[in-house]
Amino acid sequence: MQHRAYDTLLARGEDRRAQILGVAQRLLVRNGWRGTSVAQIAREAGLSPAGLLHHFDSKTELLHAVLDARDADDLARVDLSGDLIEQIRKIPGRYREFPDQVGMYTVLLIENLESDAPLNDRLLGRYRAALDTVEAGIRRGQRSGRYRTDLDPAVKAVEIVAFLNGMETSWLLDRSLPLTEIFADYTRSLEQQLTPASTS
Repeated sequence: MQHRAYDTLLARGEDRRAQILGVAQRLLVRNGWRGTSVAQIAREAGLSPAGLLHHFDSKTELLHAVLDARDADDLARVDLSGDLIEQIRKIPGRYREFPDQVGMYTVLLIENLESDAPLNDRLLGRYRAALDTVEAGIRRGQRSGRYRTDLDPAVKAVEIVAFLNGMETSWLLDRSLPLTEIFADYTRSLEQQLTPASTS
């Protein structure tokens, strides 16, 4: 009985942490990191600042927890060994399903462009990991004979990630953009660029 009560308490704690992370994410989209305080997050989550700090020791720890949750969600939804173009085609669905995650990441990125900004190292690492993932996808296609071998996968990866980052910002600014059509057109063009010319 006691064990079950402890499990329930633990589950409530996890639910509360998830609620705090959701509130923090929404406020970060609206106000950015510099404009969001622990007191604001606590108030929106129905807690006192001390109550919030019971779950997260500091504002910085909370921020990293929000980013950890986003990264874990990304990893769960991406097939790192799958077809690159097919993965890119699926991205508009993610924008629509998780607009706050997209918005939060974009706002934090803009706030942390300088090398001495608090999240610059982490976001630069994430950007480089995205480049590595795309480059690896191109190299897989080259090894299998599906993609041209006369292009540099590292250079092409920078172009593709720049398109994705630019589309996130454009869509956040104007939610009426026809994402499905834009991504369909881009992936069609990308496929033509990557596919070897047929030899006849």
